[in-house]
Amino acid sequence: MFKTRSIKSLFLCTILLTLQHVVFAQNRTVTGKVTDNSGVAIPGATVQVKGTSSGTTADANGAFKLTVPANSNTLIVSFIGFTSQEVSIANKSSVNVQLVQANTTLTDVVVVGYGTTRKKDLTGSIAQVKAGDFNKGITTAPDQLIQGKVSGLMILNNNGAPGASATVRIRGVSSVRAGNQPLYVVDGIPLDGRVARPALSLTGLGQTPDANPLNFINSNDIATMEVLKDASATAIYGSRGSNGVIIINTKKANAGTMQLDVNYSIGQSSIMKKLDVLNAEEYRAALKQYNQTGDGGSSSDGLGSILRKGITQNVGVAMSGGSETGRYRASFGLLNQEGIVKKSGLKKYTATLSGQNKFLDSKQLGVDYNIMAAQTAEQLAPISNNAGFTGSLIGQALQWNPTLPLYNADGSFNILETSQPVNPALMSAGYDDKATISYILGSISPYFKFDDHWELRTMYSVNHQVGQRRAQIAKNINIDQVKGNGIAAYNTAELNTQLFNSTLTYNNQFSNNWNLTAMLGYEAQKFEYSGIGLGAKGFPTDALPYTDMLQAPTQTNTSMNSFRNPTSELQSFFGRATVNAQDKYILTVTMRADGSSKFGANNRYGYFPSFAAKWNMINESFLKGSPAVSNLALRAGYGITGNQEFPAGASQAQYVMVQGGAVLSNVANPDLKWETSKQLNVGIDFGFAKERISGTIDYFLKNTTNLLFSFPTMQPAPASNYWINLPGKVMNTGVELALKGDIIRAKDWNWTLGVNATYLKNKFEGYYGPTVRTGSIDGQGVSDASSQRLENGYPLNTFYLQKFEGFDDKGNSIYAENGKKYYMTNPNPKVLLGINTEVSYKRWKLNASSHGAFGFQIYNNTANTVLPINNLGSRNVAKSVIGNGESRTNSPAVSSRFLENGNFLKLDNITLSYQFKNFGNVLKNPVIYVTGQNLFVITKYTGFDPEVNTDKNLNGVSSFGIEYIPYPTARNVMFGLSFSL
Repeated sequence: MFKTRSIKSLFLCTILLTLQHVVFAQNRTVTGKVTDNSGVAIPGATVQVKGTSSGTTADANGAFKLTVPANSNTLIVSFIGFTSQEVSIANKSSVNVQLVQANTTLTDVVVVGYGTTRKKDLTGSIAQVKAGDFNKGITTAPDQLIQGKVSGLMILNNNGAPGASATVRIRGVSSVRAGNQPLYVVDGIPLDGRVARPALSLTGLGQTPDANPLNFINSNDIATMEVLKDASATAIYGSRGSNGVIIINTKKANAGTMQLDVNYSIGQSSIMKKLDVLNAEEYRAALKQYNQTGDGGSSSDGLGSILRKGITQNVGVAMSGGSETGRYRASFGLLNQEGIVKKSGLKKYTATLSGQNKFLDSKQLGVDYNIMAAQTAEQLAPISNNAGFTGSLIGQALQWNPTLPLYNADGSFNILETSQPVNPALMSAGYDDKATISYILGSISPYFKFDDHWELRTMYSVNHQVGQRRAQIAKNINIDQVKGNGIAAYNTAELNTQLFNSTLTYNNQFSNNWNLTAMLGYEAQKFEYSGIGLGAKGFPTDALPYTDMLQAPTQTNTSMNSFRNPTSELQSFFGRATVNAQDKYILTVTMRADGSSKFGANNRYGYFPSFAAKWNMINESFLKGSPAVSNLALRAGYGITGNQEFPAGASQAQYVMVQGGAVLSNVANPDLKWETSKQLNVGIDFGFAKERISGTIDYFLKNTTNLLFSFPTMQPAPASNYWINLPGKVMNTGVELALKGDIIRAKDWNWTLGVNATYLKNKFEGYYGPTVRTGSIDGQGVSDASSQRLENGYPLNTFYLQKFEGFDDKGNSIYAENGKKYYMTNPNPKVLLGINTEVSYKRWKLNASSHGAFGFQIYNNTANTVLPINNLGSRNVAKSVIGNGESRTNSPAVSSRFLENGNFLKLDNITLSYQFKNFGNVLKNPVIYVTGQNLFVITKYTGFDPEVNTDKNLNGVSSFGIEYIPYPTARNVMFGLSFSL
């Protein structure tokens, strides 16, 4: 038996050794070097065996060594910024590969909505910004990445709070009552535009500003962002394309060995600018000058008591890899940003998983999937849009008498009587407001390629958000109804969006001269939003958070509310066809039909066509091969788009609950129509000296009609609101210019400069209806005041004010024609400017970007009602009102006195980075960098920041260009590193 086992073992070992020899005989080693067209090594270049997941990367000298199967004859060599090459290794053991720098200006693939195209085939006005060109530094939302990067695009941070919303306008403002924000599309999913952070308005403090609906996206996960500006580009999105479209494309994996990308940054933030108010000594001198009392005998800094140096940390890790038949990418991120105002900040946790899989031997069947999960945890300071006499935290800090102590001798807070100024340090300590939102955005997209021409693709996606908010004001705060009681609220909100679409695409190159691409699609989307709120006052103890004992106050001091917006649905049929003749003449036609439950029964569907053509003159015989001209093309397009961003159920009868039952709150209007925009665009694309100089020039004319608007019903009507299509139109015209030049292009030195500029003109025409006011002014000494009016022949949001002409001999204000109101200037910038540059020397790189706006004014509500001269003796005042000839008893009336020039040029960020050589095949592309944000701003505006927009709407009519004690802008310095394994 022993002999038998020995023979079997020997036989088995022989077989295994033979198999091992066969396996090794089937593999071979290939070596080589990867360089650019100048012979300079390209470290980090990817070298992959075609048809497998086997691969490697070039070392610091561009060299590589790779074991390949014996039957493999092709390598795929690639690197960012270069054109990928397939290299034959048949009967070769060594190859040298020279990559050619890609002509990114013309051959880049651009996402155009339900498809892609080459940049040189674009017929519409579309701008693409890649990850390498994004703004650096602290970015809590993607819109901050492209500020100042695209002509015609205005991105204005409403305030400086972490995670705060932004005002985004593409080619001006077009709507009076409906939304003006663009449509955001993330990996093919159109977003709702709302966020599930519950609203809050506590006693005496007003309404807190909104959060940014894009906060759930990790900026490190974004590959490109496309801005669709004209109707020929946006008409494919129909009723949601009127305000432009911003497409966000996240990073996807490349086939090859698994790669781990790591980045980390840490930085510090401080206030960019403080307002000029009196310090203690100056206040005492002013009291003496004006013969007033009010010296508290101390010295304090109200604003300084609530500010701090904020620390921000950002960590990101991403893993990716796979083969040609199955790729994956997973990422994890943590952003922890402390605000410059104490007890404010944002923590954001993100995770993504995406994959692209192909099945069958033919690879005709495939499935793409994408899951984004996030949670944001905000701590909010008591800073609001419309605080009254008591003021929110910034107002309290600015107004605090600097001769009064903030703390008593025993260290306790100095608390004044009710209705007297609120100690800002006390308010900061006694206010707690935390909002948490959980997000899931997921999609799955199976597809089948019938052959080289036909592809059927479907997608199902879910956008689910749940938010909760807990806020309280301590009972020691000297605000009426708060003092001795304490107030708390617990609110929730839930947002759900479901989408299904299916597209059939046909692509055929009939000959060398003719190509046809066509697409037909169907889409259905459903929107739901609801919430619950609980509130109470009069808590018996401070031992527990008030929101943990909402049942403690008496029943008369508790409240409960809930809401559910009417469910809205959107059903769409759409198509697009593009014909390319000889690569010279390109024609694109799109059509979309949208049916929305928001509109009246007689106007459910809207139809949105567009036409665009392009003449690639560079391919004509008289220019082809020109050494001077590398690109020249003319574009022209016309289309119709829509806007349906107004409340669901606005065309229907709606009821609200009151004591004893329900009453009608909105009158039905079955004839309510779509708001539509007709837009003409003419443009030219050009490039010279092999694209060392390139750019575009566009002219546009946009006419928006059937304006959606809500008027109060005339009494004795049974309801308070009635939605109509406002008679009149909004005209936007403009010229856009984008230039980019490689000033220096050498082996070691490179310098690129990009400039974009936009000229805008806006006018409201054809309206002769009732007066429409907006731009409310809040604070001490004003009541039911407004600063803006919609008027025929003027831009939207034109200021309508008394004309201030100085002071009389008694120090009282003089107004033209006894206080008659005039139409003044407007807050809409006439010129937008962006400047971006990059200088590199060997492994050093310096990036800088700035943006500006010109030809507009800002209403300084802060100067008007927070820091007037009649504060003197009880509250602080602005330095500018001392000794200016104004009487201390002068009334702070709303007037042109507080209109200020808003022109500015801001250095957004500047980054210096150094890329080390690879450390063997382990640590790849290590980079360290330092970034400064908001380092300086050139402006004559006296407020915190001319880049501001406090929401001062009246009855839902949007305002613009008003500042009212906002969260101040921060200046940031960041240090970071990134590398791959």
